[in-house]
Amino acid sequence: MSLEELTAFTDSLQESKYRAKQIHNWIYLKSVSDINQMTDISKSSREKMSQCAQVTDVKIKNRQISSDGTIKYLLEFADGNCVETVLMRFDNRANLTACVSSQVGCACNCKFCATAKLGFIRNLSPREIIEQVLTIQRDTGLKVTNIVFMGQGEPLLNLDNVLKAIDIFNIDFVIGIRRLTVSTCGIIPQIKRLAELDFQPTLAISLHAPNHELRKSLMPVENKYPIEELMTTLKDYVGVTGRRITIEYTLIKGFNDSVECAKQLAVLLIGLKANINLIIYNPNDQDDFEKPSKESIQKFKYILEQSGKKVTIRLERGADIDAACGQLSNKYK
Repeated sequence: MSLEELTAFTDSLQESKYRAKQIHNWIYLKSVSDINQMTDISKSSREKMSQCAQVTDVKIKNRQISSDGTIKYLLEFADGNCVETVLMRFDNRANLTACVSSQVGCACNCKFCATAKLGFIRNLSPREIIEQVLTIQRDTGLKVTNIVFMGQGEPLLNLDNVLKAIDIFNIDFVIGIRRLTVSTCGIIPQIKRLAELDFQPTLAISLHAPNHELRKSLMPVENKYPIEELMTTLKDYVGVTGRRITIEYTLIKGFNDSVECAKQLAVLLIGLKANINLIIYNPNDQDDFEKPSKESIQKFKYILEQSGKKVTIRLERGADIDAACGQLSNKYK
């Protein structure tokens, strides 16, 4: 609940408006998991609230810690469905990034992604999205500073719920809008809708191929929203919002990591205000793809940099516990 919704709740119990602020602080600033932990609220008020409300019903089904400090959670919701969410830490950075899921499973069926093999089960509610970050904070005692919608599911196919969660993250968690990132495989109508909002989280596009035929063989979404139309939409988005976008490109050995692919990508992105984030393919037992060589990675990066774009190689986090990009598959379940 937002502060406004909490105030309506406390009003219904004939409690003061100050009570709503107390509850709000306990949930969002102190990450409590139970009403009885709100110790500056009278026992009688806590008993009254406990009769009709609870802080959380999410359970940690499994928790794994990587050798690099990444933590992966398998979370179970009240209906028994599970999703994975990841806390990433980076050396020499104060950032603590939560990678959250927006759906149970995914309908997009990208060939390199383990989540795709789950199929689509259902959308997550705003509460279930927010609970992922609250669970991380309760479990670790740490404050999440950045949130990326790069876990299970396609965020733009659950846009209303994702936007409500983003609003809570921005206002109630006090996380700046530029520290919130939504990644999409390119759902064009919803990208256009995002452009019309008063605020935009950082938009990241999962591209992964430089042309229609190659992308179609990797990502079925290309059949509905082809790459040329996507590029036009992205240029319009930048024109309306003024915001730079991120192009995500997973390098797969012998598939999309050639010099020719790099040149095609450089041409494709001419005129688009964007940074490029290269992702090294993370193996999973659901497909036969392989990691590219270090030489092909560096050649690919060099060619793109010569086109004038800022290019980074994403740090691999949590691969030893299947927590890296494309590996979230609820394997424990």
